[in-house]
Amino acid sequence: MARYSFRLPDIGEGIAEAEIVAWHIKIGDRIEEDAQLADMMTDKATVEMESPVSGTVVELAGEVGDLIPIGSTLAVIETDGEVVEAPTEETGEEEVVAETPGAEEISVAEEAEKPSSLKGRGLGEGAEAAPASAAIPLSPTLSPEGERGKKSVLASPAVRTRARDLGVDLLQVQAEGDRIRHSDLDAFLRYSAGQGYHAPGASRARADEPVKVIGMRRKIAENMAASKRAIPHFTYVEEMDVTALEAMRADLNANRGQRPKLTMLPFLIVAICRTIPQFPMINARYDDEGGVVTRHGAVHLGMATQTDAGLMVPVIRDAQDKNVWQLASEITRLAEAARTGKAKVEELSGGTLTVTSLGPLGGIATTPVINRPEVAIIGPNKIVERPVFAKNPQGGDDIRRAKLMNLSISCDHRVVDGWDAASYVQALKKLLETPVLLFAD
Repeated sequence: MARYSFRLPDIGEGIAEAEIVAWHIKIGDRIEEDAQLADMMTDKATVEMESPVSGTVVELAGEVGDLIPIGSTLAVIETDGEVVEAPTEETGEEEVVAETPGAEEISVAEEAEKPSSLKGRGLGEGAEAAPASAAIPLSPTLSPEGERGKKSVLASPAVRTRARDLGVDLLQVQAEGDRIRHSDLDAFLRYSAGQGYHAPGASRARADEPVKVIGMRRKIAENMAASKRAIPHFTYVEEMDVTALEAMRADLNANRGQRPKLTMLPFLIVAICRTIPQFPMINARYDDEGGVVTRHGAVHLGMATQTDAGLMVPVIRDAQDKNVWQLASEITRLAEAARTGKAKVEELSGGTLTVTSLGPLGGIATTPVINRPEVAIIGPNKIVERPVFAKNPQGGDDIRRAKLMNLSISCDHRVVDGWDAASYVQALKKLLETPVLLFAD
C-alpha cells in the first residue's frame, strides 16, 4: 500500500488559488482512476478535478468554500501499488511516498509549499489522517417519522416527501391498507384541522438557516461590491412607446418559418449598435489603475442571465454585425449554455456593454449595477398597456391604447456625463418608437 498526494494543478493563466465548490467523494471512499474528485472554481470558470489513480481517499484539503493554493495538496489517496511518485507543480521534483501503510509522506519541497490553511485538517505537520466521519459534515435527511418509523411505516417516496414538507409524522397517520397513501394523509389533515395543526401557508416561525456564500454566489457578491464601491453610479430612466415595434415583432414572428421566435431584446440590441458610433463613451471599459478609458469599436454585448448558480453574463461577440434573427439565435444559445453550465470561458468575458432584463417581471424602473470594468448597463423594463393622448388631424386630442416601456441606463459618472447618457437614450427612443429606422441605411 502507498499514498498518492494529488496536488491542485495550474488550471489557468494567472490563477493563484481555486475555491472548492463541491466534493464528489469523502474520506474512506473508494475512487477509481479518472473518476470525479472535486469541482474547483477560479475567477474564470469551474473546473472538474479527476483522480489520476485508483485507491481509497484518506485525506482531503478542506471543506466546500475553502480556497486552495495552486500546487498544494488537494487530496491524498491510498493506492494498491508499492510506490507512487507525484511531480510537484512548482519545482518539477518528484515526491517520494513511503511504501508502508500509515507512514508519513516525505516531500522534497513539502515544508515550503505546505499552506497554513491545511493545518488541522489532516494535512499539516505531524497531523494524523482524519477519520471518515470528520471529512465533510454530512447531513442525512431523515423521513418525517425518523429512523424508528422507517421500520414500521410503509409509504411511497412521494407520500414521504409530502409529509416532510407538511411537517407530519407518518407514525400518527392511520392507513386503511398495508401502506400510507395520499388519501390517508388527506384524511389526517382534515381530522387535524381543528386540533391545532398548521396547514401549509399558515403563519408560523421557521428555524434560522445559515447559508455559506460560496462558488458563483461569492464571485457575484465580490464583483457587485467592487462595482458599487469603485464606480459612482447614476441612473437615467425614459418612457418609450413601443406600440409600432410590438406590431412589427408580431408580424415577423408570424412569418418566421424555422427561424427562432423574436423577443424585444434583439431589436433593442440592433438599436444599441446603430447608436453607439455617435456615443462611443457608452461602449467603453475603464482601467482604474492605469487611468485609461478604452472606447471599443466593436460591440461585445453582455447579456445578464439568471441561472441556478446565480447571475452570469455571457457575451454576444460583434453584435453590430448580426441581424435580429442571428441575434435571437445567439441569445438562445448563450442563455442555454449559461444555465446548463456549458458556457466557455471566452463566452463569459470580454464584454464592452451589458443589457439586463427581468422580462415580464421588469417592474416600472430598475437601477442596474454596472458590470465592471464596463461603464454602462442598459435595462429594459416591463411593457404595459395604458391610454395616451394623441393629436388628431383636426388638431384636437384623441385617446388611444399604447404599449409603453421604461428603459433604464446606469453609467459610470467618471466617464459618462448625465447629458451624454440622456442624449443616448433619446437616440434609442427614436429608433424604438419608429422601428422602420432600425433597418434603414
